[in-house]
Amino acid sequence: MPEYRFVTEWDLPAPPEAVFNLISDSLRWPEWWRGVRAVTELSDHEPEGVGNRRRYVFRSFLPYDLIFDMRVTRFEPPLALSGRATGELEGEGRWTFAPTAGGTHVRYEWDVRTTRWWMNLLAPIARPAFTWNHGVVMRWGEAGLRRRLGAR
Repeated sequence: MPEYRFVTEWDLPAPPEAVFNLISDSLRWPEWWRGVRAVTELSDHEPEGVGNRRRYVFRSFLPYDLIFDMRVTRFEPPLALSGRATGELEGEGRWTFAPTAGGTHVRYEWDVRTTRWWMNLLAPIARPAFTWNHGVVMRWGEAGLRRRLGAR
């Protein structure tokens, strides 16, 4: 299966607590993050934190949805949040939140592989498009997060 490593970094004019709270409350992402079609709670006993499981549905410009489940593996407010993905994407996602003079530096590392047969078949030629698609979704996330924080 093709593997991908994405690193996204944002500098936001808000304290780490505010940014962490918005990112960790992923059930509300569809309200402000274009491209996030749905987030569904799968855990019936883990309200938040390590062990919590949610299903995500993402879509960008390319005409397909990506559906995967995330289980929280690290929950350290307001500094770090990590999870393990299974489904159409498998791998690890890691958020870190570092205070800066102007607010918060956010870093997201996404190490995944695709499981859909057609994506794996097309990966040798479509990798640039898949990478571009990821970038679009993350730019939408940053823009939505800035709006939610009341920042430009």
